[in-house]
Amino acid sequence: MSIRSRWLMISVGLGILLNPLNSSMVSVAIPRLQNVFHLDFTVVSWIIFSFYIASAIAQPIMGKASDLFGRRRIFLSGLVVSFTASLLAPLSPNFGWLIVFRIVQSIGTSMMVAVGMAIVRIHITEKQATALSVLSIFLSGAAAIGPFIGGVIIHWWGWPAIFLVNIPFVVTSFLLAWKHIPEDDPSTISVARNMSFRKWFDLIDASGVLLFTVGLVALLVGLLSAKSSGQISFNNVIVGLIGFVGLGAFVRHELKAKAPFIPLRTFAKYPAMTWINVEFMVVNLLFYSLFFGLPSYLQIVRHVSEFHTGMLMLSLGLCSLIASPIAGRWIDKSGPGPALLMSGMLMTLGSVWIVTLDQTSPVISVCLALAAFGISNGLNSVAMQAALFRSSPKEIIGVASGIFNTSRYLGTILSSLLISIVMGDNFSFEGFRVLGMILTLIALSLVFINWRHMETGQLHES
Repeated sequence: MSIRSRWLMISVGLGILLNPLNSSMVSVAIPRLQNVFHLDFTVVSWIIFSFYIASAIAQPIMGKASDLFGRRRIFLSGLVVSFTASLLAPLSPNFGWLIVFRIVQSIGTSMMVAVGMAIVRIHITEKQATALSVLSIFLSGAAAIGPFIGGVIIHWWGWPAIFLVNIPFVVTSFLLAWKHIPEDDPSTISVARNMSFRKWFDLIDASGVLLFTVGLVALLVGLLSAKSSGQISFNNVIVGLIGFVGLGAFVRHELKAKAPFIPLRTFAKYPAMTWINVEFMVVNLLFYSLFFGLPSYLQIVRHVSEFHTGMLMLSLGLCSLIASPIAGRWIDKSGPGPALLMSGMLMTLGSVWIVTLDQTSPVISVCLALAAFGISNGLNSVAMQAALFRSSPKEIIGVASGIFNTSRYLGTILSSLLISIVMGDNFSFEGFRVLGMILTLIALSLVFINWRHMETGQLHES
């Protein structure tokens, strides 16, 4: 790989790591934000919801936008948006403004993730597989060490530091990207300039995006408000109905749209691919329920500092990073089936271990659950991708990858919803144990399903 290609890799890598880094650092900050803004656990959970909803919507839109306005331009614009959000978020006068800047930050970082892989595919022609694997390390590594970084900087500098820490990455990436990412094709940009707003809205399926956003947010607000108040009020019912109607209208719209935001017809046409996405959603529901729930358990229930919580969470990230390359070699030989079965068994073990914890258990003992989930995440990150490639025809692999990422975000949103419903206003030891029981049942169902798939040969190497 040439020197120029390496600098291009570094400039892109420093940009795309911001999305997973910022999504994971906040897991350690939730108790601190709850105290600073005097909020209950349900309300503060929107710091997670907002980021993932915005990412799920922004990434496919920005992928389409890059085809029109140029990938270099979208990447650099994403860095500017991220810089602005990271600078202003610590100045938020209240939690509402913090959510606004969190959404802006999510959009900015999503702009880079949406085009980063494409920039590398187009401009690095030698050892392309190696280059893409390096970018995957930037993405997975940032997510894995996010809680550790968040715990350390919050302990020493407070919650605003989890936003300010982005600035050196953003500035460095911008300077390198400005110099090393090649200019966009002028003919492509000129076509975009002549495109009408109506055509642009049709291309990104603005109506579908609006229906999806309104439906999902309204449904979440209705469910969380009912749980927080402890009773189902008329307003809760109305908001929930708006959510259901919005999502129903979204499904109807997507089935008719020429360029749908989420191509629902693809699910019906390729059932094997559909099942992989459903399983990936459930896997992320399990993983992120622990990922976001355990730091709050350590800090609120066990009174562990942010610093030591970050240190403990590091075991999850390290196990995930170590397991991924081992999983790759295993899956090359045996197919994704055995790895997915082992992953389900490990998540079951970790979930059962959560249930067995009591308020006097040694804090270090949570590392067993973290290690089990970390190894399972390393297995899943490779096995689910391999299963997707096997189940998706080559001519729609781009669409399949986009749906796959959407499934990841939906699983993450569901994990936050599950934690909020189980915990209500206050994070408690009893709620954490109930969460462990629910995760155990879900993990056991995954074990059974993957075992059945292996028995019928659906996940064997083709």
